[in-house]
Amino acid sequence: MPTVCPSARFPERGDTPGASPSRRVCERTKLPISSTARVSPLLAGASRHHRSLGAPISLSTANRVNDERSPLNRALLVLLATVLVTGGAWLWITLETSAADRVPVAVAGGVTAALLCAAAFLAALRHHQIRTATDEVAELRAELDRLADDTLPAAARRLREGASADTVFTEIPLPGNETHERILRTLTKEISVGHRQRAAAMAACANAAGRVQALATSMLADLREMENRHSEEVLGDLLKLDHSTAQAGRLADSIAVLTGARSGRRWTKPIVMESILRGAMGRIRAYQRVRIHSASTSAIVGYAAEDVMHALAELMDNATKFSAPSEEVHVYVEELHTGLVVTIEDGGLGMKPQALERAKTAVSTSETLDLTKLSGTRLGLAVVGCLARKHDLHVFFRPSSRGGTGVVVRVPNQLVTQQRQEFPDTAPQPAVPAANPVRQAFASATHAAPAQDTMTAVLDGEQSQAPQRSLPKRRRGQTLANSGQPTPAPRPQHPPKPRTDAGARFGAFRQGTSRNHRPDQGPASPSANPDS
Repeated sequence: MPTVCPSARFPERGDTPGASPSRRVCERTKLPISSTARVSPLLAGASRHHRSLGAPISLSTANRVNDERSPLNRALLVLLATVLVTGGAWLWITLETSAADRVPVAVAGGVTAALLCAAAFLAALRHHQIRTATDEVAELRAELDRLADDTLPAAARRLREGASADTVFTEIPLPGNETHERILRTLTKEISVGHRQRAAAMAACANAAGRVQALATSMLADLREMENRHSEEVLGDLLKLDHSTAQAGRLADSIAVLTGARSGRRWTKPIVMESILRGAMGRIRAYQRVRIHSASTSAIVGYAAEDVMHALAELMDNATKFSAPSEEVHVYVEELHTGLVVTIEDGGLGMKPQALERAKTAVSTSETLDLTKLSGTRLGLAVVGCLARKHDLHVFFRPSSRGGTGVVVRVPNQLVTQQRQEFPDTAPQPAVPAANPVRQAFASATHAAPAQDTMTAVLDGEQSQAPQRSLPKRRRGQTLANSGQPTPAPRPQHPPKPRTDAGARFGAFRQGTSRNHRPDQGPASPSANPDS
C-alpha cells in the first residue's frame, strides 16, 4: 500500500479539476495523496458527525474545519517562539546574576517569562481568530452577492420560461453554504408555485373569455336572423341588442388578448380599410360621435384585420370617453410609403404628463405586459399594447388640433395589401329573389333620413349613389346598367311618416353604414362583428 500523508489538506476551489489522484502530493511532506484519504482525522470526525445527522459534508464545511485548526496551530508556533526567546533571556539573566540574588531573580524572571508567553499565545490566537472570522464574513458576503445578483435572477428567469424547480436546480450553480442553498431552494419552489398558479388563472380566464366570445357570436347570429324575420316595430330593439352584444364581444376579446388567447376570428381574405374603420366604430358605445374621413382603397391582410379593428375600437372608445358628450371624434386615414397611418383626434381636456407617460408605456412595443398595473375599468391601452407588440403596430400620442389628444397608429407595410381583383362571371346568373317586404318598407322609411344625420358616419370621397348588395360582385364605379343585373324597384315618391322611435334612428344608421358596402369588404352592420 502506498504511503499516504495524514496531514493532507482538503481540496479547495483552486485545485485543478480532473487531476489524477496519483499526481496529487502534499505541499509539506511531498507524499502522494490517495483519493480515498485526503481528509485529516479531525475532518473525518466531522464527516462522521455530519453523516450521523443525515447531512452530507460539503466543501465549505471541510474548509471551515481546517480554518478552525489553523489559528490554534499558528498560536502554538508563536508560543513556542516566545518560550524559546524568553527562556533564553531568563537563563542568561539568571546565570549572570550573583549567587545571593540568583533565586529571587530566577523566580521573578520565570514568572515574567511565563506571563509573556501566555500573553503572546493569547494575542496570536485572538489575532488569527479575528482574521479568520473576517475572511469568513467576506466570503459569505461575496457568496450572498452572487446569490442575489446572479443565481436568483437566473432561477427566476428560467422559471418564467416554463422550467420546473427541479430542472432549475440542475442548471444553475448552487452556493457552497448550506444555509444559502436552503434559501435558494425555498425561494425557487415558492416562485415556481406562484408561476403555476398564475398560469392556471390565466388559462381559466382565457377559457371563460372564449366561452363568452362563442356566446356573443351565437347571439349576434340569432339577432341578425331576427332582424330579417321580424317587422319594423321591433327592429329598433333588435338593433340595440345587436349593438350591446357587439360591445360584450369586444370586452371578451380584450380579456382574451390580455390572457394570451386568440382574439376573434381570422379572416381568409383582406378587409378594406373602410370596413375596418366601420367595424371598429360599431363596437363602441358612443359611435354616433365618430366621424370617419377616409378615401383609402388599401386593405389589411386577413390574419391581422380583426386585431387592427380591435385596437382602433379601443382607441376610439377612449377618445369618446375622455371628451365631452357634445364633442366629435374624427378619424383620418393616410397612405404613406411606410404603411397606413390612422389618426384619431378628440376635443377633450388633454392628458397630464404623468398620464401621458403611463399611456406611452402601455402601448410601447418594448415593454412587456404587467397585469399588476392594470385597473379594473381601464384595459383599453393595455390591450392596444398587446396587439401592437403582436403585429408591430406603432402608437404615438400628441396634442390634437381640436384641443384634446391625438393618437397616431401606423400600420406597417407587411399588414397592408390591396383588395383582391374580381372579374365578372360569364356564367348565367340566377334570378334575383324577390326583396323582403319588411326590408322594402325599412328602406323606404329610412330613405328620407338627412345625409348629415348624427347617427351616420361621414366619409370623405364616398359616392352619393353606391350600388346595393347584389350578385354578381363588381368593382367600385361600375354602374347598374353595366352590371347586367335588374335594377331595383323605384322608391315610393310619397314622403314617409316621420318616426322618432329607436327603430327609425337605428335604421338610419344601418342604411348609412350599408349603403356603400360590398360583399368583399367585411362586416357593415352597426355592430360590425366579424364573428357573426
